[in-house]
Amino acid sequence: MNYLVTGGAGFIGSNYVRMLLSGQLGPVSSVLVLDKLTYAGTLTNLASLPSDSFEFIQGDICDSELTKKLVSRHNAVINFAAESHVDRSIEGSRDFVLTNVLGTQTLLEAARVGSIETFVQVSTDEVYGSIIEGSWPETHPLLPNSPYAASKASADLFARSYYKTHGLDIRITRCSNNYGPYQFPEKIIPFFVTNLIDGLKIPVYGNGANVRDWLHVDDHCRGIHAVLMHGRAGEIYNIGGGTELTNVELTRKILNLMGKNESSIEYVTDRLGHDIRYSVDITKISNELGYKPIVDWKQGLSDTVDWYQRNEGWWRPLKT
Repeated sequence: MNYLVTGGAGFIGSNYVRMLLSGQLGPVSSVLVLDKLTYAGTLTNLASLPSDSFEFIQGDICDSELTKKLVSRHNAVINFAAESHVDRSIEGSRDFVLTNVLGTQTLLEAARVGSIETFVQVSTDEVYGSIIEGSWPETHPLLPNSPYAASKASADLFARSYYKTHGLDIRITRCSNNYGPYQFPEKIIPFFVTNLIDGLKIPVYGNGANVRDWLHVDDHCRGIHAVLMHGRAGEIYNIGGGTELTNVELTRKILNLMGKNESSIEYVTDRLGHDIRYSVDITKISNELGYKPIVDWKQGLSDTVDWYQRNEGWWRPLKT
């Protein structure tokens, strides 16, 4: 199979590409990454990949001529390309609309014209809003609370419309919070780890009671690939990690791994519209595709902290 991976120089996309090209996900004919290389995408994430089966093109998914040209050469499109930081979306949402909504629609149209076999839209659990108890099934209404989440919900609806209207084989995945190597250091785990390396405080929003479900990026990539290979057209699949923690519980685990104490915590004014809890029900993907997270949370977090400690040369230029 020939893969077009958009946003493949970012955190999740680059991990997926490395897993593809290492053979962990099965046989691969070729992988082409299309990435705009904005602040969160970097070619260092794709270093040392085999040139015989890998190609990189710098470009924008909003470029209709480029996307039509590239899509026509591939069997599958996996769309990771997105603006994804909630705080940035609160400060200014225009780029989120352009990339996440218009960019996705441009890709979908290219896929329609190019008669692509399968299109996987990589989305987020944040489109569901916030949930006090229980977990969201895929049928839950979309109730996004941040501009970022609203843009991803809009992209999901465009994807669904191309399945319903044009019969395009669209599959949507919605994941919980990811962690692992190569995550841009504005996200909570790498931000806290790198701040602690530099002897800085780590800011915790409000009282730190907000709950997130944590999913190792490798498990996420395995889930996405299962949906690509064995999922059903027009369906949505939640991908979760099964480890729910409050932000302050997560913070304490990071402090403990780094030999620090709670004097490093600085409680700050809460984020606007901060969702209290996310939790996805993964019954559907488990029953249909046999997915389950396999990375042990404690080991995964320890390995992630260790990776940032050992790879200062990767994260420091991005953070500064």
